[in-house]
Amino acid sequence: MASPHFRLALLECSRPLPTTLGKYRRVYQTWLDASLEIVNASRTEAEPVTYTLDGYDVVDEVEYPPDGIEYHGILITGSPSSAYEDLEWINRLITYVKRIISEKPNTKLFGICFGHQIIARALGAECTPNDGKWEVAVTTVQLTPLGKSIFGKEELDVQQLHRDHVPTVPSGCHLLGSTAITPNHGFVMFDSNSTPSAESLDSESLSVSLTSIRIFTVQGHPEFTPITVHAVLDARAKILGEVVTREARTRADGLPGKPRSDGRACDGVSVVGRTIWGILGVA
Repeated sequence: MASPHFRLALLECSRPLPTTLGKYRRVYQTWLDASLEIVNASRTEAEPVTYTLDGYDVVDEVEYPPDGIEYHGILITGSPSSAYEDLEWINRLITYVKRIISEKPNTKLFGICFGHQIIARALGAECTPNDGKWEVAVTTVQLTPLGKSIFGKEELDVQQLHRDHVPTVPSGCHLLGSTAITPNHGFVMFDSNSTPSAESLDSESLSVSLTSIRIFTVQGHPEFTPITVHAVLDARAKILGEVVTREARTRADGLPGKPRSDGRACDGVSVVGRTIWGILGVA
């Protein structure tokens, strides 16, 4: 039997800062490889899953996936731009996301940071500055009952880099978690015939099928490693300010006093990355 193979598209909304980190495709490939390695290790009786990741530069090259290619999932990256800006490439991206939601119900959509904000705008929500409040480096997100069910944890530790946010969850979507600074740290939309009841969404015993999720977003950066965050702090120290930069360095390698058995800095690979594969149907 042939190994399950997935075809994914990555909409690259900038180069990572600093640009020495290369293109976002390399960053995301490393992240997805690491999380898939965990998934494949648990599939002891099954063929290992493989995938291809096709990158599209939606900013400078104005590249988008051809209509003739059917992708299992489309991921939208972060960006130093603000999702509320009235720029041609941002408006084009929002229009594209609206079309995917309307015309391709079997294609999963994943939004990371800026991508989370773009999907929210495509669904009719607003993205705004968060009163100049930065969230940077590993931060603990308090999860809703739905978030706990999806991630299999009481709370989620994820790398962050943002001062814009989506204050309210788009209509038809459901909140995953929040922090004191950012009330909406991600959301999901279910397939039209798989949405849990309003009563069950508030239940601590809620159980959902990951494959029933059509859209999945997080405000954080699960793809970031400590090396990435330290490089960003070096490059953007003046923008972030001395206090934010200094405090963020204390959490870039993980939360002090909160050791992890997997040796990683946060839940980006083992929880968020693995959840994405679960939504795609890999268990």
